Amino acid sequence: MKDFNSDLFDPVTVMEDTDYSRHASSSSASDSDFAFAFNDSNFSDRILRIEIINDPIQTRPDSNACTTIADWASHRKRRRDDSINKDNVVADLTLLPDEQILNDNQTDIDDCVPCENQDEEADAMVEEPPSDIGDEAANRTESNCSMDCSSVVRVRTLHISSPILAAKSPFFYKLFSNGMKESEQRHVTLRINASEEAALMELLNFMYSNTLGTTSPPALLDVLMAADKFEVASCMRYCSRLLRNMPMTPESALLYLELPSSVLMADAVQPLTDAAKQYLATRYKDITKFQEEVMALPLAGVEAILSSDDLQVASEDAVYDFVLKWARTQYPKMEERREVMGARLAHLIRFPYMTCRKLKKVLTCNDFEHEGASKLVLEALFFKAEAPHRQRILAAESSSLNRIFVERSYKYRPVKVVEFELPRQQCVVYLDLKREECTNLFPSGRVYSQAFHLGGQGFFLSAHCNMDQQSSFHCFGLFLGMQEKGSVSFAVDYEFAARSRPTDEFVSKYKGNYTFTGGKAVGYRNLFAIPWTSFMAEDSLYFINGVLHLRAELTIRH
Repeated sequence: MKDFNSDLFDPVTVMEDTDYSRHASSSSASDSDFAFAFNDSNFSDRILRIEIINDPIQTRPDSNACTTIADWASHRKRRRDDSINKDNVVADLTLLPDEQILNDNQTDIDDCVPCENQDEEADAMVEEPPSDIGDEAANRTESNCSMDCSSVVRVRTLHISSPILAAKSPFFYKLFSNGMKESEQRHVTLRINASEEAALMELLNFMYSNTLGTTSPPALLDVLMAADKFEVASCMRYCSRLLRNMPMTPESALLYLELPSSVLMADAVQPLTDAAKQYLATRYKDITKFQEEVMALPLAGVEAILSSDDLQVASEDAVYDFVLKWARTQYPKMEERREVMGARLAHLIRFPYMTCRKLKKVLTCNDFEHEGASKLVLEALFFKAEAPHRQRILAAESSSLNRIFVERSYKYRPVKVVEFELPRQQCVVYLDLKREECTNLFPSGRVYSQAFHLGGQGFFLSAHCNMDQQSSFHCFGLFLGMQEKGSVSFAVDYEFAARSRPTDEFVSKYKGNYTFTGGKAVGYRNLFAIPWTSFMAEDSLYFINGVLHLRAELTIRH
């Protein structure tokens, strides 16, 4: 069976070994400029008669509202699904000897008797009033067809070249080469809505010239939808490219996200959809800065944002909290919310990078099905238990399908924590920093870890680039801070260590004890006792495969 979702002159198309594909091998978009032949009887073998009817009131697009184009596009897709059988576009048409009629608005075309034939030698681009509608209606059965004919407001006639149209469009290819007698007739009639007229004319011109005269986004979307309707994939890609190179807005990006569900040839608009996702992810990468806007986004927009690795969030816990807040606002009914969370949003939350304290709350959250929540938490805990090299392998293996194991660029870096209750309350905290992250700290930056807990108190690590007060050079510092502010007093022994070459073992760098009062921090300004340049050098002892491995041990003092 032939694959008709292709364009003979489209170099990106790969066809099966058919008559259709064999003709394509010697053609390309760059050498198929036939603009000189457009609507020229000297280079044409057929006459295209375009009957223009009034739009149904409920489907007339509002040209002043960009978002209504998506609704109109969805309607066009449904109407096309109902009216065009892709396996047999022409065979179902009842034809008079010299004319083919394609009416996208007829719901039962088998029951229709087509309109009487017009004069064969019609002038090019002639606009005719529907003067013969009474005669046509008299020759039709009492069906929707007579209603369609009575609404024809004008007729346009064009000289066309069937090879050119067939090469550009599988729709026309089947129309002109179906092996039936009517495929050899001179006249072809299309019936379209008035709102489609300008787009169809642009499309026909593109099929000859490979260029468009329109540049506004709404007009390009109209042409794109017409190209989808008549299966001109190269024009869809052309429109997508023009739209992709124009400045986007949140409204236009959301509209482009809906295109794959509004067209039949979704692959042709995929680059535009991907660009829209990237635009939204970049604009809203700091979701706290645009909280009101993000909370008002539809599901597709939120999915685009959550798919990004570059979200500027404190931690994955913050992502989880945002998703719950958004879902509860947009889907107040529990059943709908559970469906959306399970089917659309859960796989976008990177549970393996959430804290264990937050994962416990997932298990008791009513917004998830209990079985699904248990599976997500168990998967996250297994990942946390893996060795670092295994975690990297899992992230690489799953990155193309599901990025749940891929770490985002969190404001607060994830840590791995091992806790002990006996013989003393103690925790061992592991913090890894990439060389690029350390480079970005110079000259006075700092990066914080996610919170971890000991004895019911919250702590964090912070890595700094600061000035050594004695030697007046930049150096790497590491500090331990307590989250709680106020009059809380908490005494701990602590030790900082780092992996070092050539053994790659942890080597103790600094140890001490401190009685914390809320909000205080303690540490060492020059952890490695070397200047910043030596610390960051290519032969640095502390970067192993581009990663700085730090460890902090905390023990409660009694």
